[in-house]
Amino acid sequence: MSIITIIVVSITIVLNVVIVVGDIMRAKFVVANSREVGVPDSWLPILALLKGAGVAGLIVGVLGLPLIGIAAALGLSLFYLSALIAHLRARVFHSIAFPALFFAFSVASCALLWAAA
Repeated sequence: MSIITIIVVSITIVLNVVIVVGDIMRAKFVVANSREVGVPDSWLPILALLKGAGVAGLIVGVLGLPLIGIAAALGLSLFYLSALIAHLRARVFHSIAFPALFFAFSVASCALLWAAA
């Protein structure tokens, strides 16, 4: 596995750990953004669990089971594609850069892990 793959996947992991913690702690910016795009507060623990599963899968992928990492990166990519769609649907453009960044790193992680497998 190349150093670039490890760096990109590591950044993806860190970004997602930070947002999982934000979801669990119900950070003001997380709650405000979720409400703005029409996501109920009650979904935050489930969304944190999904992102946390993605993090775990990426870690397993980097540690030697690349197919698990690919599946995790693909799941996160689909998750953040859904977040982008939610932002577009709700016409919330001022914060769309965040799910776009997470989406880009998830897709890049998926592609790099695929290439390394």
